[in-house]
Amino acid sequence: MATFKQLSSGHWRAQVRRKGRYLSQTFKRNTAAQEWARAIETRIDRGETPARMDRLEAPPPTAKIRANTFGQLIDLHVQDMKGVGRAPRRSKDATLQALNAQLGGLRLDELTRERFIQFGRDRARRGAGPVTVNIDFSYIRLVISHAAAVHGVAVSPEPVELARIALKRLGIIGKSRARERRPTANELERLIGYLDANPRQLIPMGRIVRFAVATAMRQDEITRVRWADIDAEGRTIIVRDRKDPRDKTGNDQKTPLLDATGFDAWALIEEQKSVAGRDDCVFPYNGRSIGAAFRRACRELGIDDLHFHDLRHEAASRLFEAGLSIEQVALVTGHKDWKMLKRYTHLRPEHLYRRQIALAEYQTAPRPAPALPAAAGVTFSLSAQWGGNRPAIGVPAALTPLAK
Repeated sequence: MATFKQLSSGHWRAQVRRKGRYLSQTFKRNTAAQEWARAIETRIDRGETPARMDRLEAPPPTAKIRANTFGQLIDLHVQDMKGVGRAPRRSKDATLQALNAQLGGLRLDELTRERFIQFGRDRARRGAGPVTVNIDFSYIRLVISHAAAVHGVAVSPEPVELARIALKRLGIIGKSRARERRPTANELERLIGYLDANPRQLIPMGRIVRFAVATAMRQDEITRVRWADIDAEGRTIIVRDRKDPRDKTGNDQKTPLLDATGFDAWALIEEQKSVAGRDDCVFPYNGRSIGAAFRRACRELGIDDLHFHDLRHEAASRLFEAGLSIEQVALVTGHKDWKMLKRYTHLRPEHLYRRQIALAEYQTAPRPAPALPAAAGVTFSLSAQWGGNRPAIGVPAALTPLAK
């Protein structure tokens, strides 16, 4: 556990005692000390052994950082993040490079409210939407705050905040709208049929689309699934480095392989065995190639405004429509904050009516003697296993998500 003490000089000393190791470091600011301590604890938890003088490439508090331009502040931030094992990923790296190209030459005294407002206007004029501009300003503030907090560079994030307020009122900065696009049953059927019948398609895109709807996994998560991460007996799979708003590195989650969305995740994995060969990955394909093939198929079929990520929305919605509770759906989708499930769940009103009629017919119909659950040990009936009061019996066809 880390402890922090302010010295007579005004500096802050951070001390980390964790798993038998002790390290200490002195910083000019308390926020910098806390950031260093968190980074050290993370490295120790990962099994790394930072030496006592391993300062994660952070200079002593008395050292003066020679940073005269915004571009140098970006370089400083990237270098520090790499030093703690948190190098910028593809999306962040691309944004920082673009910011460096547009603002990197500005001197620190030129980072004014007026200049940032002009930057926002220019970005909007070139076609950047409110969400994109908002992301740009988030990274600008991050870079400036990092330089001021960690290295004591005389630069303030206040002009960035003032510019954001102005740009929000002008409509140039804004939040994203929750996307509600779900593929219709006809669109999904046409899409899968086209992908399965395409002789030029080397990637089994039809199976990947079905797997995405069955598991609610993202495009890149599907390509990272390994055979060694599959538990055949428990019908579960480990999703490595699942996306997380804080840090997805090491965020591994075990999720069930279900047959609740109209597609059987376990059966699809069994099918994939015949084409995967000796590769460690179940779907050994490039995520970008999968995305390109999906967009090309939608274009050929005239399916407008459908993204691969919309299949995750479809999966979450079907799980709710199949009768799973919030906590059960979260086990599949990987959401730690159940509130976030709302934007991925777009239930169809007509389905709720059909389900009510089917449920009433099921409750009044004669039922056979209770049978044991399937070999997988998973059922989606109103059983005690899922919080109901009825014996564990199979779900009638009228209650399945795709039933007419």
